[in-house]
Amino acid sequence: MSKAIHALAGALLVLFALNQAESLAARHDHPADDPKTKPTNTEPPVVAAMRVDAPPNLDGRIFDDPAWANATPATDFWQTTPDEGQPATERTEVRIIYTAETIYFGVVCHDRQPSNMIISDSRRDSPLDETDCFQIILDTYHDRQNGFVFGTNPAGIEYDGQVANEGQGDSSPSGRQQIGSGGGFNLNWDASWEVRTAISDSGWSAEFAIPLRTLRYARGSTQKWGINFQRNLRRRNETAFWAPLPRQFNLFRLSQAGELQGLEITSQRNFKIMPYTLSNASRKFLAEKNTQWNGAIGGDLKYSLTPSLTLDGTYNTDFAQVEVDEQQVNLERFNLFFPEKRPFFLENAGLFSIGTPGEIELFFSRRIGIGPDGREVPIVGGGRLSGKIGATNVGLLNMQTEAVDTVTQANNFTVARVSRELPNRSGIGAMLINRQGTGKREVDDENKYNRTFAMDGRWRIGQYTLLSGFAAHAAAPAVTKDRYAYKLAFTRDSQSWLLQQNYTEVAPSFNPEVGFLRRRSYRKSETLIFHRYRPKNFLGLHELRPHVSYRGYWDFSGFQETGFLHLDTHWEWKNGYEVHTGVNFTREGLKQAFTIFPGVMVPVGTYNHREVQIVIITNQGAPLNFNGTFNFGGFFGGNRITSSVTAKFRAGERFNTELTLNRNDVELPAGSFVTNVARTRVSYSFTPRIFVQSLLQYNDRDNVWSTNLRLGWLQSANTGLFIVYNELHGTGENTLDLRERSFIVKFSRLFDLLD
Repeated sequence: MSKAIHALAGALLVLFALNQAESLAARHDHPADDPKTKPTNTEPPVVAAMRVDAPPNLDGRIFDDPAWANATPATDFWQTTPDEGQPATERTEVRIIYTAETIYFGVVCHDRQPSNMIISDSRRDSPLDETDCFQIILDTYHDRQNGFVFGTNPAGIEYDGQVANEGQGDSSPSGRQQIGSGGGFNLNWDASWEVRTAISDSGWSAEFAIPLRTLRYARGSTQKWGINFQRNLRRRNETAFWAPLPRQFNLFRLSQAGELQGLEITSQRNFKIMPYTLSNASRKFLAEKNTQWNGAIGGDLKYSLTPSLTLDGTYNTDFAQVEVDEQQVNLERFNLFFPEKRPFFLENAGLFSIGTPGEIELFFSRRIGIGPDGREVPIVGGGRLSGKIGATNVGLLNMQTEAVDTVTQANNFTVARVSRELPNRSGIGAMLINRQGTGKREVDDENKYNRTFAMDGRWRIGQYTLLSGFAAHAAAPAVTKDRYAYKLAFTRDSQSWLLQQNYTEVAPSFNPEVGFLRRRSYRKSETLIFHRYRPKNFLGLHELRPHVSYRGYWDFSGFQETGFLHLDTHWEWKNGYEVHTGVNFTREGLKQAFTIFPGVMVPVGTYNHREVQIVIITNQGAPLNFNGTFNFGGFFGGNRITSSVTAKFRAGERFNTELTLNRNDVELPAGSFVTNVARTRVSYSFTPRIFVQSLLQYNDRDNVWSTNLRLGWLQSANTGLFIVYNELHGTGENTLDLRERSFIVKFSRLFDLLD
């Protein structure tokens, strides 16, 4: 604990020096720091919604529809890139109208060069950062922390997601999958809404129709919501917002959003069911002589108890339409992390999160329904209650799984979460996670239960400074001491500087069985000093980002197990190219030897090395682009060359493909080896709701090829028809041996019982 106190005190002492450095940097930074280039009104912008009797004709055309004629548009967008603080180069108009059941957004994106628009994809929830696009964020509780995102591009894709705690835990709103349950943006929230777009000689336009029952908001007929809009003009690398934002923030920064007024609405009842039927033919060729045929029916339901509190239920849960996991090669002695991809568990996942994503997750939903070896464990059913009661967030999840042979006993999982919001986007919360063995089959007394208790909090100081942390205790029948974990974190994120200082401690017997731990029994300290500098006119550069970071792990006897010092500068040009030039100083301390590759052992010892790191990123908005990361240096007493290269190609918005190659070339005193992982993704979208995708992977460490093919025909809220084909091959000396094959057909449908 003393180390944690010293680390936090050191971070606070740096604060004064950092403020002085920022004032000096402001004298020579980008002209966006000149008040003359910024909006003169410091109050948040306000836009009013207008009530209409007849809804618009949803075809993407605004000016031809009388429903929009009397609505006053929101205009005046301001850049964060490339020219921070300057007006957007193209005019954007946003009109808002509503009926008793639906809110509509009419968007006109003027463009003097519409033939040069970039449209990179038309699949639902495809990333929007490499395409011309428009996004809306709605803070329906007006708590300045949580919201709903809706977006589209000129091809008319449907993009939606949930934001928690202003996106804390995610750096970009475009990621395909959340890192873990601790992420601040949940792309897998799929709502029932519509959008239509149209392209003309003067640009493009879009009409959004969002049913009020899709949203969650506070009681009361008169509503006041937080709101912001983002427009991307990709050929200029231009990002502009209606409510101006500093360069370090994105659309999720709800504390600086504008305000939506004029809504006079009543509470909306919401009762939806989503049944599915599934047929599955599969065979494991090494263990089974015949193909196994299985069928299943099940479904989910959603019922709004209040406008802000929702009950979700599931029976015979199935997730057959998801992708398989990406293959990884582990050259460390710690656990690999595979993110959750099942939509039922990812909805409202941010509410149930405490910890550090990908490292310490006190609740990790992959522990429910997936065994330790990756085998599926049938889920009988369960329910989730989530939402708000006043300023209090509440969440309750309960799931029941079946027993599976020698893999696992039947278990009941319960997660209870409550958090209270405090002034200035601060908050405090608590959570209980419980696994309880059920049914006739019990392995032994030590596995009857596992319970984790946790508390977390955050205290924001001004706009830029955050103190946060958590403390947890894990209980199990056979463990009586050293069952705790905690973390203290300091973050200051201003326009020019990002400073972080964290301290984490995980006790030797801390074991949250329904969570994820990358490594066990350690004390960790980490520091980051990161500077953003935008030169006025130097070699075509847009931004320079020099930074230094350090993370160190020690065991409880004081022995250092890992040290990593990183010195780097990111060079970003206005044309979208980037180069990162870094040097790493590493230390690995081994108290036990481990096998890093078949036949290659790393002995006990302390290994100090240096390595050079280079990252090259081309313009990701171009039809053909690539990015690569290369490391050259020492590794466990020898040398290692690693490379990870991804090439992407698209033909219009329909056809997209990418090829990724990861290679490790390692020379150690005990032996040399090479590992390769290859991954190819191909997708073709017939429409924004009909697509075919493939994922082909090869891993020479495990000597396997895997294929995943998916055809999707989407309807409302990501339901519809899914046809999935999976195949796994092992590699012999001269041939491929077929190990597993499955063919799955699933159909689901959304029924709105109150429509």
